[in-house]
Amino acid sequence: MIPAPDSFGFTTSTDVPLYWVRYGPPGVAPLLVLHGGPGAHHDYLLPQMLELARDHEMIFYDQRGGGRSKTDSRAPITWRAQVDDLDRVIGELSLGTPTIIGYSWGGLLAMLFAIEAAAGRTRHRPARLVLVDPAPVNREYRRAFETEFAARQSSAKVAALRLQLAESGLRERNPDEYRQRTFELSVAGYFADPAAAHNLTPFRVTGRVQQSIWDSLGDFDLLATGQLDSVQLPALVVHGRQDPIPLASSAAAARVLGAKFVAIDNAGHVPYVEQPQTLFGAIRSFLGEA
Repeated sequence: MIPAPDSFGFTTSTDVPLYWVRYGPPGVAPLLVLHGGPGAHHDYLLPQMLELARDHEMIFYDQRGGGRSKTDSRAPITWRAQVDDLDRVIGELSLGTPTIIGYSWGGLLAMLFAIEAAAGRTRHRPARLVLVDPAPVNREYRRAFETEFAARQSSAKVAALRLQLAESGLRERNPDEYRQRTFELSVAGYFADPAAAHNLTPFRVTGRVQQSIWDSLGDFDLLATGQLDSVQLPALVVHGRQDPIPLASSAAAARVLGAKFVAIDNAGHVPYVEQPQTLFGAIRSFLGEA
């Protein structure tokens, strides 16, 4: 059950109105949380990520093209547009220099924003970065992820689960439960234990948005000179050992950033579902020390 936010609204300074929500005690140094995708929405990080709202103000927003921030424009959405949106959200919501928590694609977006801020191409800058299972930091690692995820989704175990669902008659008996099980199978490859997908809040990705943003990155490599090595911020990188995204990608990012790196055992791409105690313990320790 996802609780109602303490406040919510739509931005007016961005080219497309972006839906935002706030949770947690006001006046505390804010945590700005960036969801994955791209083309998804913030809801699927909840309710688990609200563990941090017990002692931090947390702000989430649906990035342009997804969730309640969809647009009718057919113009491609680029990573630069997402960086500009993030810059404007920080200013409009008076977040100062926030700690940014980026999950999956949101982790890559946080790194892109930090790189642009270090080069003086944004109006605002983050104070700290927390990167949770960030998206691959270059094309080579992304290709490795795509290959691994496809293999997992076509594995004998997942194929057997699909067949079992198809023959269960659940589609006719309980359409809502059938849709839930179908969703779980669509993300099974992200988990160390596919059964844990039952605890992930379902979400949708707007495919054209996702594709246009990845296309806009071209043959990207954040490990190249003048990219991540320009960022001088306290940072934490956390990564599940069983994530289909290569552990080496996050380890390399942490090394270049000079960040603390934590690998979580028995967790895939969704440690806030699979190993929340370990994840939030690492984040709380970092926030208390940084």
